[in-house]
Amino acid sequence: MSPPIDLALADDGAPALPLYAVAPTELAALGASLPAAAWRYVCASGFTAKAGELCLLPGEAGLAGAVLGLGESVADDGVSPTGISPWTFGDLPFRLPEDTLWRLAPGDYDPGHAVLGFALGAYRFASFKPPARKPARLVAPAGTEAAQVAAEAIIMARDLVNMPANHLGPAELANAVAALGKEFGASVEIIADHALEAGYPALAAVGRGAARAPRVAILRWAGSRAAPEAPLIALCGKGVCFDSGGYDLKPSAAMLRMKKDMGGAAVVMAAARMIMAADLPVRLALRVGCVENSVSGAAMRPLDVLATRKGLTVEIGNTDAEGRLLLADLLAEACEEAPTLIIDCATLTGAARSALGPDLPALFSNDQIWAERLLAAGKACCDPLWQLPLWADYGTWLRSHVADLNNIAGNTHGGAVVAALFLERFIATGVPWVHIDLYAWNDSTRPGRPEGGEAQAARAIAAAVSLHFSG
Repeated sequence: MSPPIDLALADDGAPALPLYAVAPTELAALGASLPAAAWRYVCASGFTAKAGELCLLPGEAGLAGAVLGLGESVADDGVSPTGISPWTFGDLPFRLPEDTLWRLAPGDYDPGHAVLGFALGAYRFASFKPPARKPARLVAPAGTEAAQVAAEAIIMARDLVNMPANHLGPAELANAVAALGKEFGASVEIIADHALEAGYPALAAVGRGAARAPRVAILRWAGSRAAPEAPLIALCGKGVCFDSGGYDLKPSAAMLRMKKDMGGAAVVMAAARMIMAADLPVRLALRVGCVENSVSGAAMRPLDVLATRKGLTVEIGNTDAEGRLLLADLLAEACEEAPTLIIDCATLTGAARSALGPDLPALFSNDQIWAERLLAAGKACCDPLWQLPLWADYGTWLRSHVADLNNIAGNTHGGAVVAALFLERFIATGVPWVHIDLYAWNDSTRPGRPEGGEAQAARAIAAAVSLHFSG
């Protein structure tokens, strides 16, 4: 059984120091509420309530509290409806004195944002080495339960992405899906060996070169208020536990972070966790393709022709374009159930990063209504996405002389668009589909976002599903 996820939070009622979070316009009101000596200290320190500015308040016992600057609140800044993001609170766990306990003072900000930012900022990957110091802790106010659920989901995903590939192979990733299902009373089926070869031929081909055999994990869940015909949400995740590139071998520098190539799987698992924890009145089908893309005598080769679950044949133009192959089988199977919505997530292309950078996952969709729901939800919860087009004319670049299509284009243009167009070939007519091409990594530590694995788009997905299907 997995240990409980530590959010660096404490139950309400514990004795704690006050943490005042104020905008520049609220400084006068803060001064009227603080003891005179404490306010004189704030003024003498030059505190102006800039975003992220911190002032520790002295007292007779040593430390009496702290004041955090929220900066200017601008309603249309693209960060949040109030202009104050969770990341304003994200570096407090390691800026406040070690192992101290704090309580949020009332203010003009969302306590849920504060709890989420604080909890995610306290995260450090500690499976093999304990953190250098303990974080400060925060009393979680009533009404912030959803933020705590989101933080747990993101931390679960971060741990999976950060886990070294020798500790997280296909079997271990499938087992993580099983553990998630057990936690929420969902059924989980793990498919391997001959059944996998027969049902997911392209996915099987991707994993054939590895010593560790591939798996498909399928989690099925229904909310307590979900009728038999309730909306069916299908989530599909790319779970390539390590990507060498196969015979089209990656250069060593490009291989360094390839333990994160299962980031799409971690993201859909995190979204599923939030949906189940909210007990939404929907049915959920989560599919994770768990493989390793390696080099061996059994590995797929350039110009091989593969079968797929849908019946289309695919010529392999590049063995390093493997994620779209396993997603093709998962998406085809998901469509067989006529879902209300399919969302897939994958660390699919470097082209998406070249276009949008590491912080903006690229969103593609055959349904503009759902695209706009995801985009709006991402903006509202500070989990942004950016839409790129499914430009149909580029689909001709996937032509093959020997198969129904190639897995890459014959040029280097529009790689993220071409990958999305490849996936679209496996979506049944009339099924709403959203594809999210993401990075799943923080290159450096920022408030609330330590260097390492990141569950980009998970909160946006859960928020969009919740807003539309909350009943």
